[in-house]
Order: sequence, then C-alpha cells, then structure tokens
Amino acid sequence: MRPAPVLAAGGRTLGNILSATEWMLPSPATQVHTISVLPSHSPSPAPQFAFSNLTTALKSSGGKGDEQGIFNVVRDDLLHPLANGNKARKLDALLPLLRRRGATDVITCGGCQSAHAAAVAVHCAEWGIRPHLLLRGEQLDVPTGYNLISLMFGNVTYASRSVYAHRDEMLYEHAKKVAGTGGSVLWADDIVRDDLSVDEETVLENDSRRVVIIKEGAGTVQALLGVIRLVEHLSSLSSFHNDEEVHVVVDAGTGTTAVGLALGAVCLGLNWRVTAVMLADTLERYQEQEKSLISDFKGLCHEDCHHMVGTDGLVHWVDRFSPRRFGKVLGGEIASCRQVAQQTGILLDPVYTLAAWEQAVDLCRGDGRGAKVAMIHSGGTLGLFGLAQRYSQHFAATANGQA
Repeated sequence: MRPAPVLAAGGRTLGNILSATEWMLPSPATQVHTISVLPSHSPSPAPQFAFSNLTTALKSSGGKGDEQGIFNVVRDDLLHPLANGNKARKLDALLPLLRRRGATDVITCGGCQSAHAAAVAVHCAEWGIRPHLLLRGEQLDVPTGYNLISLMFGNVTYASRSVYAHRDEMLYEHAKKVAGTGGSVLWADDIVRDDLSVDEETVLENDSRRVVIIKEGAGTVQALLGVIRLVEHLSSLSSFHNDEEVHVVVDAGTGTTAVGLALGAVCLGLNWRVTAVMLADTLERYQEQEKSLISDFKGLCHEDCHHMVGTDGLVHWVDRFSPRRFGKVLGGEIASCRQVAQQTGILLDPVYTLAAWEQAVDLCRGDGRGAKVAMIHSGGTLGLFGLAQRYSQHFAATANGQA
C-alpha cells in the first residue's frame, strides 16, 4: 500500500496542496505506449535495434508481456497540438497562480526555436494573459516551427546575443517598458508560496498592467507541482503498480522536470528511480539546480517533509551516450528519429528526446530482472522544423525513399 503523502506543518500535506491547486490542464491524464526492442537483423550499417509499438496488442491481451526488451513511453507530447510535453506540465500550476495574482502580461525568453517560449505564448493566450517573448538572435527569413508559433501567439522581440547574455537585466528592462508608468513588475520566483491557496482573483485599479517575469525554462517551485501531479496520475494506472520498481528516464534541459519526478516519487512513497540525461549543462550545475528546487519545495511543504526528502540528491544524472555541445546534431541521429517514427509512430527529436529514448533502450535491454522502464516523452518535436533548416542534408530523400 502506498504511504500517505508527505505531512507538512499545520496538517498541510502534499495531497492538500495538489487538491487545492488550480490547474491549467483539465486533466493530468496522458497516454502510455509500450515499445518492444529487438536486435535488428538488417545488414550493416543498419540500426542496431528494431522497434515495435505494442500498445494495441497488449490491451487486447490484458496487458501481459515479457518485460525484457520492453519499455513504456509516457506520451506527454500528445497533451496539446502545439504546446505540450514538460513545457505544459511546468505551466500547469504556474499560469493559474499568475492569473489569480492579477497578471495581465507575462514576459519570458528563449532561443529562436524555444519550445518554452512558444508554450508560454500559446497557454497565456488561452488564459487571457498577454505573452511577450524575447528571443535570442535574428528573425528567420522563413519563420517555422516554434518560432512561427511564437510569432502567431506572442509579442516577439529579438535580442542580440550580447544583450541576451544578461538575461535578468534584459527581462526586467523589457518588463518595465510593458508595465508603463502605472504598472508593476513581479518575478514569478518571488511569488509568496502561501499564494498557492488564494481563491479569488486580484483586481487591479485603473486598468494598470501587472507584468510577471518567468525565467528561461520556467524552473520554479510552482513548475514542480505540475510534474508531481503527473507522477500521482501515473501511480494510479494499472501499468504502474504502487509497489513496483520503476526506472523513469527523461531528458534534462533545465533539470526541473527530473527533480519534479523524483520529488513526486519520494513524497508519494513510490519505488521509482529517476534518471535524467544531461543535455545543456554540467553535472555540478544540475546538482546545484536540484538542491535549489528541493529547498524551495521544502519551503512550500514546510518542515515535516525534510525527513522524507533528505539532503542527498534524488536524481541520477547521466551523460548522453554521445556527448556534444547543446543543440548540435550528430550524423545518423535524424535517421534514428526517422526509424523510430516509421516503426512505432512516435516522433522524437535528436536534441532532446532521442537521448532519453536511447537511455530507455539501454536499460530495458539489461538482464531482464528488476525495474520496469518508463521514458517521459517531453515533447519538443516542432523543433524538427528548425533542425531541417540547419541540417537540410540530413532530411533529403534519395531515389529509394531512404535518407
């Protein structure tokens, strides 16, 4: 039996917080697909493995199958047609909170093809909050992918790389311009934790603007709650028994999603281990981010969760199998994404989700004893449009239909 959620000071439990929180997503539900991994019998230099999506077949057989060579994919890439994955999860508790605080405008930043910036633009527009996006670099000759979505849903300003290097100053100066003389500027990180329980919307006088700044990647304690809500949902599914050992794999940009998954598992008493593939920073920086988020979470749940969460790291941080500078694509990786798409119907991108897929494949091809493996599909597939512009040679078709 699963232990009760963490009990916090004054009887405030994690369960209380989750039930009292207003959410952006109507439901935490997501599809879970089951993938089989078999050695490829194609001649060299063909892919090492062949894949098959067993989801429909396992449903018809009652969900029973050989655990070796099988892993689950949590299809958070299907949450929303344009703004999905962990970007939506991190906004799940944050955007309703900002609206209760009377936010009229939100400002954030990201790269030219930032999935985070596009998600903020789409979901803010849906919630009646004006989104303002500061994108690094220059406007594309032909807008596409997340850049196109950002332009359609948000108010975009391009920032030179020298200006963008000082993100906080850049964000604050732009927020002051948007707020005007009668408005106010607030950082999302500075929102008082107790405001999570506020029920009534804040009304501003004289139509003045209240501008809230969300830092790049939305790595805030409120972002953790949406991810923990996902963990709670997954733990209720028959495919994830409460007492079963589960090895959860996710790609890591800021690392916030990985920390949220690990915190949710610990606080809900689950026998889960979270492995995060580091993509954008060093191990030391990820560990610093993890400590900071855990500290903020303890402040949210007060003192009584300390003995459960502890002081040691919760996330198992690993390098991707082929380390490289963030954003760089290696030869053969787009072909690997194409293979997975054609054999399973699941679209990956070579910058983020392919790294988690490779890690999940490696784990499920182990000795067959121990944990079930589950990959969190963090979305980001519209990023392929931008990659097709930069690496057009990898997307070209040959005479026999292969690239």
